[in-house]
Amino acid sequence: MSTLLHVIAIPYPAQGHVNPMMKLVRKIAEHGFKVTFVNTEFNHKRVMKAMSKNGTDHADEDMVRLVSIPDGMELEENRNDIAKSHEAMGRVMPGELEELIKKMKNEGENIACVVAEGATGWAFEVAKKMGIKGLAFYPASATTLAVFLSIPKLIEDGMVDKNGTILKKQKIHLSATMPAIKTETFGWACINDISAQNSFFKFLIENNNFLKSADFIVCNTAFDLEAATFSLFPEILPVGPLAASNKLGNQASNFWAEDDDCLAWLDQQPACSVIYAAFGSTADIDQTQFQELALGLELTNKPFLWVLRPGMSNAEPFWKEFEERIGCHGKIVSWAPQEKVLSHPSIACFMSHCGWNSTTEGLSNGVPFLCWPYIVDQFLNETYICDVWKLGLGFEKDGTGIVTKEEIKKKVEQIVGDLNYKARAVELKEKIANSVRDGSSFKNFGKIVEWMRSI
Repeated sequence: MSTLLHVIAIPYPAQGHVNPMMKLVRKIAEHGFKVTFVNTEFNHKRVMKAMSKNGTDHADEDMVRLVSIPDGMELEENRNDIAKSHEAMGRVMPGELEELIKKMKNEGENIACVVAEGATGWAFEVAKKMGIKGLAFYPASATTLAVFLSIPKLIEDGMVDKNGTILKKQKIHLSATMPAIKTETFGWACINDISAQNSFFKFLIENNNFLKSADFIVCNTAFDLEAATFSLFPEILPVGPLAASNKLGNQASNFWAEDDDCLAWLDQQPACSVIYAAFGSTADIDQTQFQELALGLELTNKPFLWVLRPGMSNAEPFWKEFEERIGCHGKIVSWAPQEKVLSHPSIACFMSHCGWNSTTEGLSNGVPFLCWPYIVDQFLNETYICDVWKLGLGFEKDGTGIVTKEEIKKKVEQIVGDLNYKARAVELKEKIANSVRDGSSFKNFGKIVEWMRSI
């Protein structure tokens, strides 16, 4: 049997979930554990292709091995179909994981723990069945998890029905010290398709039950970011933000190849001058809003770096003319090394969809935000950024639901022109840096490592 302890990691199969799980297990590997990182076959191929384009052919320099199992769907099927993908994963992946564990045990691997994301809760049932410890990792904010864990009480209090439908639009407080949450921004309620909304709500309830089989729940956040939430749910242990302690530049979790050329372009820009606009791996922008966003960036008369994900726009005639007009004043890339970008001294602000990865990466680099949320937890994250931490601004939409180019210009001028936003961002950066260096997140992570070793 191998003398090294082995950890099996299973992320939920989406870009914004794979990245933080990889950050977590790389930290675990630094403490002498071997890690097997289990992607779906579909995503594994995307990761390997992106690594190859970036000139990286392996991922195991830190004792992390990439493997894959089927997700139960055919290659051409739509993995954005929540109901279909969750049904397929729940039907196929538990058995595949069990077979993988059996194979590893037969090969003499000493498996210490299954580290699975809260959204792949079925993995804890498999771990329990196989006599292995289970660690639940939640990559979003602790407050988002608190809302999901509060679903039974929300139903009991008559705020939502058993299908997750919001019965009354209102602001609520999960506790007296937590910020107000708009019921219409509950993670599942932000999904426009009612059938998908109901499927996601059912999925959340199932995962709440699966979480009971996990030994611990850790979250990619810091106590200083969400202190009131940890008072309400003390069983959630903050071990992040992982962006504040992670090595920059590992590429074993990206679905798209990174464009490092943008870093040389940033080197040519003045300090605190560039608007960095990036909206994550899933946000869709309709063509009218897309053009208004482009014109708004141009109207600011400031240099900008814009991440335009493949397939995000097909406005070819407009796009060609726009690129010719802006010249070297703007830089547009298909995927960026975001943490390197946000740590660059030329960045003035981050125009973001407010996904939790992007939020913590911005926080870890002391960057003010311009918030443009789309779905799930992003509206709640915007509340923290703008109302709790006070280091960002949101956009107002016009009567047709569009954020106009004039609104974009106005908010850019506000966020860049008021140095208090930057000052508060830098102050919070220092707090969370202390947390992962020798504070509560550091200590919690140490406890988890020792627990994994005590098999």
